[in-house]
Amino acid sequence: VKGYETRSLIEAADAGKVDTLICLGGNLYGANPDSTQAKRALGKIETIIYLATKPNLGHFSGLAKHNTIVIPVLNRFENPHKTTVESGNNFVRLNEVGETHLKNADLIPEVQFLTELASRIHGEFPVDWRKLQDTKYVRQLIAKTIPGYEKIATIDETKEEFTISGRIFTEPKFPTDSGKAKMFITPLPVLKLPEAKEFGVSESVRGIVVALMTGRSYSQHNTVVYKIDDKYRGMPHRNCILMNRVDAESAGLHEHQRVTVQGNVGKLENVEVIYGAVRVGAALMFYPEVNVIFNARIERRSGTPAYKRVPAFVYAEVRQRIM
Repeated sequence: VKGYETRSLIEAADAGKVDTLICLGGNLYGANPDSTQAKRALGKIETIIYLATKPNLGHFSGLAKHNTIVIPVLNRFENPHKTTVESGNNFVRLNEVGETHLKNADLIPEVQFLTELASRIHGEFPVDWRKLQDTKYVRQLIAKTIPGYEKIATIDETKEEFTISGRIFTEPKFPTDSGKAKMFITPLPVLKLPEAKEFGVSESVRGIVVALMTGRSYSQHNTVVYKIDDKYRGMPHRNCILMNRVDAESAGLHEHQRVTVQGNVGKLENVEVIYGAVRVGAALMFYPEVNVIFNARIERRSGTPAYKRVPAFVYAEVRQRIM
């Protein structure tokens, strides 16, 4: 059965095709563009179970139709099993058993929950699910299944880190007919931004259309925000837009002014303009907050939304005086 990636899952849920969902960590609500659609789609699912190491926005805004269950689990440093990680340099290393400061907490690792659930639903044949709670056994299965991971079968005994075979090239030889790398010319698309009138704003409103990037602040890991400011970009809080001075002044805006940022499905108001090192025609705001204003185009092969080029109209609201 073909599964769903993130965006197609939200589309399927919005169409009423999903009745139960188990989320292993992450923040499905916060990670999706068009927060309004994400909330509506998740609200059509009968039961959602979140396995989580900490609370996040999805536990409050990504509620199911009937049953929303949040199950706290041990994080990677508290895991009672030895685990392996692959570094950015292709080294596979063995982690020792972790421990938690929560001595009286009724917590279990994700792998224990999943294997126990699978065993109760599917039984012990053809897969002995409970045996998969032994991570050493899982590593032996990986060694037999995935090319390049053969050494992981004995890493518990050897404690030796290793590189995955076939990943690192030390000689200019490639698995092609000629042994040489094949280079391709990829035509660049002609990219255009919509006109201001396409955002449904009155033609009398002065502003500027920008290619908005969504990004994380310095003190942020995925959708988890640890500090509201970003000292490296000079952004004092989350409701800011980083703009090039030339763009802002061409639209009659100035630094620290409060503006409205309009996307194709929503808008954010009272956004503070911050001048920064972004190219003319571009701007940056923080996700997941800015997700509410746009429904991004999707790259259909990968299912990846165009988070880094969101057309947005930036303008200052005209306030009428009350006489």
